[in-house]
Amino acid sequence: MPIRLIALDIDGTLLDSRHQVPEGNRAAIAEAVARGFEVAFVTGRRFDFALPIIELVTGAPPAFPVTMIVNNGALVKSNDGATHLRQLLPRATARRLLLHTPGYRDGAMVMFDRPRENQVLLERIPWDDPARKGYFERNLPYLAEMAPLEDCLTEDPIQVMFTGGTQRMRGLLDDLRLLPWAGDFSCALTEYEARDFSLVDVLRPGCSKGSTLAEWTRRRGWTRDNVLAIGDNWNDREMLEFAGTPVVMGNAVPALKELGWPVTAGNDECGVAQAIERFAFDGRRSV
Repeated sequence: MPIRLIALDIDGTLLDSRHQVPEGNRAAIAEAVARGFEVAFVTGRRFDFALPIIELVTGAPPAFPVTMIVNNGALVKSNDGATHLRQLLPRATARRLLLHTPGYRDGAMVMFDRPRENQVLLERIPWDDPARKGYFERNLPYLAEMAPLEDCLTEDPIQVMFTGGTQRMRGLLDDLRLLPWAGDFSCALTEYEARDFSLVDVLRPGCSKGSTLAEWTRRRGWTRDNVLAIGDNWNDREMLEFAGTPVVMGNAVPALKELGWPVTAGNDECGVAQAIERFAFDGRRSV
């Protein structure tokens, strides 16, 4: 069946290693939209953290519409800010989780679906952490502090996020999966081993990039065979498993490249553009 929907991860996929959008990727996406494909950016980023990247592709104001599946599947929005799907984590589960993980409180953040202020709550913003300082600087208008952190749960959050070293976050993920009430939430892992930095997102049960992409595809009247998905990290796995045409980036985590899916070039070689040309355009670009 023909590809109708192109689902793209952002970090490590759309963006190169300098966190820029290569011109080849931008041109391929613009052409895909012009040809009638729907493009969905499927990311672990919040909407307001992802939008500046999307505007590098679409322009601002946008020259064309795209779909944004953000927060690892918890929200679906258009790039004009309209919300189409929302899956929040029950606040009671979030509170229980924070109380169960006091040893990870230094790397914990609670995300809310709010217009601007108080979207991201931390117990204390660790400005001395070099791994996260850049994130804090770019997101300062959305950040707030509250101690103890569980007091911020006056409404259902989007997610609880933990950050830290790779091995530490793997240990946290193992601990969470062994909880007797692990069925009350789902987890998404994103790893950057070269930087020894990882993220564990705790979401509503059953929520993932893959499950939300499947629901969005159903709402659009298509099937998985109509979907091309491109990703590079563990949180992309369910998205890739759902897609009829899954493609793994050349710079992906090694184990992801061993699952038998086609591998495109790396993010510094316009791997997204190459995959779109090969699998959506059948190797033919317009002139």
